Amino acid sequence: MAGGVGLVKGLAVTLKTMTRRSVTRQYPDVKPALPPRSRGVIALMEENCTVCMLCSRECPDWCIYIDSHKETVPPKEPGARARTRNMLDRFAIDFALCMYCGICIEVCPFDALFWSPEFEYSEYDIRELTHEKERLREWMYTVPAPPMLDPDGAPPAELVAAEKAEPKVYEAPSLGGAPVAAPAVAAAPAAAPAAPPVEAAPAAPAAAKPAREHAEIDKDDVGIDQAVFDAAVAGGMSERQARAKAKSAWMKAWKKQNAVAAADAAPPAQEAPAAAPSAEVAPEAAEAAPAAPPAAEPVDVGEPQIDQETYDAAIAAGESDRVARAKAKSAWVKKARKAAQGQ
Repeated sequence: MAGGVGLVKGLAVTLKTMTRRSVTRQYPDVKPALPPRSRGVIALMEENCTVCMLCSRECPDWCIYIDSHKETVPPKEPGARARTRNMLDRFAIDFALCMYCGICIEVCPFDALFWSPEFEYSEYDIRELTHEKERLREWMYTVPAPPMLDPDGAPPAELVAAEKAEPKVYEAPSLGGAPVAAPAVAAAPAAAPAAPPVEAAPAAPAAAKPAREHAEIDKDDVGIDQAVFDAAVAGGMSERQARAKAKSAWMKAWKKQNAVAAADAAPPAQEAPAAAPSAEVAPEAAEAAPAAPPAAEPVDVGEPQIDQETYDAAIAAGESDRVARAKAKSAWVKKARKAAQGQ
């Protein structure tokens, strides 16, 4: 009897489902509703990659291929030494081997790899599943924006430590416990005379930081290149992949137009000074020319101090404390020497 009840219940479920209309998603006409953080394809932000090789070493499938070379980068400031930097030549991911574990994205210390929810990139040829860095860069335009921070969550530890740290107040160094504007007067007659107080020059306005080559735009404002989109669809490419390719082409054209506009708006370059006269002159002119005055001996200004206004202006311009102190010392020495030579 118990077996018969179970059979009747099973048949009841069967009859119940037979009377309902079946619902089937008509893919690809009806797209599936996927979560925004779906693991579809891996995108690469090439400018963030430092060729540290962590992603390639940690990949369990060995499907990431990276090639690079070293270049010597000139110093940013005069007097600094040149540095060697790794330049990325090739970054490819073989999605025929990838198992979408996401380890490469987790171990990347410079946020160069991201998950994109795009999944329609199947190919008839398995060799086409190896995406080079140019194609991986195109997937970046399909990466969703990062989630908003929880307003009730704890703030980052770095911000908490920065708020607790007391701001450092730097004062001009002094000689003998009292601040001075110039070296102290020596008692011996052979000592150099003390430089009189120099009126502080007005602080130069903070130099504006150079504008970025390309302005940031919102992801929703990115358009598509219709011609590229139509050509990609006509070539058999899927609609999502064609749209990503068209967005990439639109961004390239927009950046090029922005760079041309910035070049047109830049002030004209100053004309080069007139060339110095040639060193080959007639003997008569060389004899008639007066002898050059001897070079002035450097004036000893004692222990260098710092020019407070120059230091404040450098800090306001965003310079580090070390660079600001160096500039302030240089400005103080120049003023002291100028005052000493004026006497």
